[in-house]
Amino acid sequence: MTTLSGRTALITGAGSGMGLETARLLAQDGATVVLLGRRQEALDAVATTIRDEGGTALALGADVTSADDVTRVLDRVHAELGPVDVLVNNAGSSSTVLNPQWLPHDEWRQVIEVNLTAVFQLAQAVLPDMLGRGGGTIVTVSSLAAVNPNLLGGAAYGAAKAGVRNFMTFLHNTFRNQGLRAITVLPGEADTPILDNRARPPKPEERANMVQPEDVAEAIRLAITLPQRVVLQEIVVAPTRQRDTSADLEISRWAGAPADAAPQS
Repeated sequence: MTTLSGRTALITGAGSGMGLETARLLAQDGATVVLLGRRQEALDAVATTIRDEGGTALALGADVTSADDVTRVLDRVHAELGPVDVLVNNAGSSSTVLNPQWLPHDEWRQVIEVNLTAVFQLAQAVLPDMLGRGGGTIVTVSSLAAVNPNLLGGAAYGAAKAGVRNFMTFLHNTFRNQGLRAITVLPGEADTPILDNRARPPKPEERANMVQPEDVAEAIRLAITLPQRVVLQEIVVAPTRQRDTSADLEISRWAGAPADAAPQS
């Protein structure tokens, strides 16, 4: 394992869940972590936790789907901390309507913007730092919905996560010989706040056997702290126990359906 002392790591969606836990671990390994997210108050709380644990953190409220916000963030990071060594694309969003029969176009676009376009914009922004110095690491949290899309995540989410997996593979194939490590993490069903938006949010006892945020964070930490000569191109982090989701899938099928289309109970 390599120390991250002296390195700067940008982490999106850092206000909760996997992003929060990843930021804590990377800070413990010596990185200066830049926390990105829409909720400044949540980011400030995470930054306080990290500082209390002996780490260094900078909390920057930003909309990662906004090119202007990305530019503003990078300008400040460069001015205060220097080049970016690590980017963790963790921010994610899902639609409330899962079935493409009724999925509103604005929901489709919003999910694609957060899960795919934002990753492209941030990667493009940090590539000059990484390629110019002959090394860097970009980790993107995709999902097993990229491999096995279904109504739990929904049409837009599965498509976006498949797209971002493809983009990360492109980065790997294109820039690996220039020292860039492009890594995709594909979690299975995970106990994160995004579950609260499901058509049927899982019960606490169901969440207990799911992947936990700290599990994914440990996988991300491993990929980043391995020697630069090694890349874990894809990491699948899945629950050991597979729960029965058949009832969830049926409920999800009808979320957002017109009243005359949904089955009568």
